[in-house]
Amino acid sequence: MTDSTRSSATDRPPAGADNPERAGIERVGIERVGVVGAGLMGHALAALFAAGGCEVVLVEPAAEVRRSAPARIVATLASIGGGAELLERITLAERLDPALERAEVVIEAVREDLALKREVFSELDALLPPPVILASNTSALPITSIATAAKSPARVVGTHFWNPPHLVPLVEVVQSELTSLETVARTMELMAAVGKSPVHVRRDVPGFIGNRLQHALKREAIAIVEAGICDAETVDTVVKDGFGARLGVLGPLEQSDLVGLDLTLAIHETIIPALDRSAEPSALLRRLVAEGKIGMRTGEGFRSWTPEQADAVRERLSRTLVEQAAARRAAAGS
Repeated sequence: MTDSTRSSATDRPPAGADNPERAGIERVGIERVGVVGAGLMGHALAALFAAGGCEVVLVEPAAEVRRSAPARIVATLASIGGGAELLERITLAERLDPALERAEVVIEAVREDLALKREVFSELDALLPPPVILASNTSALPITSIATAAKSPARVVGTHFWNPPHLVPLVEVVQSELTSLETVARTMELMAAVGKSPVHVRRDVPGFIGNRLQHALKREAIAIVEAGICDAETVDTVVKDGFGARLGVLGPLEQSDLVGLDLTLAIHETIIPALDRSAEPSALLRRLVAEGKIGMRTGEGFRSWTPEQADAVRERLSRTLVEQAAARRAAAGS
């Protein structure tokens, strides 16, 4: 890894230009990617694109976050089968200008604050001329609201990576009211080239696709507990050991087609009228947060957690995601 005050990725040829891993990147024709923000998501995105064959400029104004970035990136690379030598593809920088001056795509990964994101996009738009693609990793903020900070909003697009982005394959490529189809297509090509599974979100709606589905499930799960139908642990068991066991194999509409839409309709005639329809967050959720019972960090949320139990859950999740990512790499290489 280099510091932009000493050298720049743009001053040297693409690292490992003869490596097979660069084949996808070369087909797309995008070799230099900028990432703004080296926090939880940003450092992992830098690792992901470096492992995919790109030269990466990682911009982070906070000195302490910059200092910790190399070690965090090395750990991330190790989890996806990459070596520390890939750090040579990453340049750390404090400021957007001039570090990003030759970037072909820039992905913003700063905190979820609309005013801050608009400020970043205004600066990027002034610094980098079209056709450089400007992407936001927001998980919920409207892309259109971010894009209007740019004078060239047609090149602004959403790229919602799921945490941890180097292990979860999906990327929601979100088309705002102002995004060009060319920008969407190029972005999806880039994501596929670095091994992700991109999907085109054709309307800029709150939560995009994944979070709408995820939180629709959470709303009903909380309502079930609030109504005294069962406790939170039972809800989790039903999901994990029931329909959740097949969700990685069959999506909900795929499963509906499998069993038959006539059966799905018959079930809906009975169940839909009884489902929670609240237009606001549940009273139970509000009460728990007000009482400081916010989950594993405090030892209690919907369920009670010892530090050891919380650590075991985190370790189980990390191990499973790493194993799944390794299996996908092995399948892709076979």
